[in-house]
Amino acid sequence: MALTLYVDTARWRAHQHSVLEAFPGLVPVCKGNGYGFGHERLAEEAVRMGADVLAVGTTYEAARMKDWFGGDLLVLTPYRLGEEPVPLPDRAIRSVSSVEGVRGLVGARVVVEVMSSMKRHGVSEEDLDKLHAAIEDVRLEGFAIHLPLDRTDGSDAVEEVFQWMERLRAARLPLHTMFVSHLKADEQARLQQQFPQTRFRARIGTRLWLGDHEATEYRGAVLDVTRVAKGDRYGYRQQRATGDGHLVVVAGGTSHGVGLEAPKAMHGVMPRAKGVARAGLATVNRNLSPFVWAGKQRWFAEPPHMQVSILFLPADVAPPAVGDELVAHLRHTTTQYDRLVDR
Repeated sequence: MALTLYVDTARWRAHQHSVLEAFPGLVPVCKGNGYGFGHERLAEEAVRMGADVLAVGTTYEAARMKDWFGGDLLVLTPYRLGEEPVPLPDRAIRSVSSVEGVRGLVGARVVVEVMSSMKRHGVSEEDLDKLHAAIEDVRLEGFAIHLPLDRTDGSDAVEEVFQWMERLRAARLPLHTMFVSHLKADEQARLQQQFPQTRFRARIGTRLWLGDHEATEYRGAVLDVTRVAKGDRYGYRQQRATGDGHLVVVAGGTSHGVGLEAPKAMHGVMPRAKGVARAGLATVNRNLSPFVWAGKQRWFAEPPHMQVSILFLPADVAPPAVGDELVAHLRHTTTQYDRLVDR
């Protein structure tokens, strides 16, 4: 009995192929929990699609992935002076976001990140003159720019990249390769047309692995079903049942990521109103689970346990049988499955 990730493999790979066609030179990204699939599985998929570079989040991920992927490994987290050294092969490429970082990687292969409107990290325009001298001591693989997902001010992503390309060119820095994140296919094509001597390479993770929502599905197996009457006590905290019904124990708990939720950026009155309503229900121990039965997401009977969750079904809903599987609406990047099944 397990929390299972089912993958419609043919459909999933067809989507990957469509993204590869839309973004020539694409660099697949495998970081965190491997977008819910695991590092090893995504490394196998990257090899299958013929990728020459695989982007990973950290040096620790690169150290694990080096035995699964034989091409270059691009570490996205920028190098910091004094960081813990991690043994990596020569095919590892380090991102750097400061002149000091470049100077600290003498002889290494590096990609220099420039400061975008994300304002997260990157070399500033004022440091380009210093950068020109510093890159003589490294093997420069190119520059990179990480763009925001949303542009609420109406600004143009292509224009932002264009301005940085002009700055780099004015500083007489080599522009043979530019790694980009969060550009649309037509935007990358426009830039490629404007700068034909530069190879633009999109670093893509979410759109590549999770872009077709119908290609994957989580399901939790039902482990037990117990009838309860109104007022019966149950669970770790011995709460009372609010009505007649059934307690359904289903595979999938906090160790799988069930019940975990990342903060969301809300825009508009309705999303904010729903957020307030959910918070209000939580104060009286009413929390909606990700598990679906009879066409509806069902309420947690109590907070999820480490490996299982207990749901409450009212008496007017016929319960599932032990061994049935309940669809679970879970976020891939925070979920750890027990098993993955290709079908």
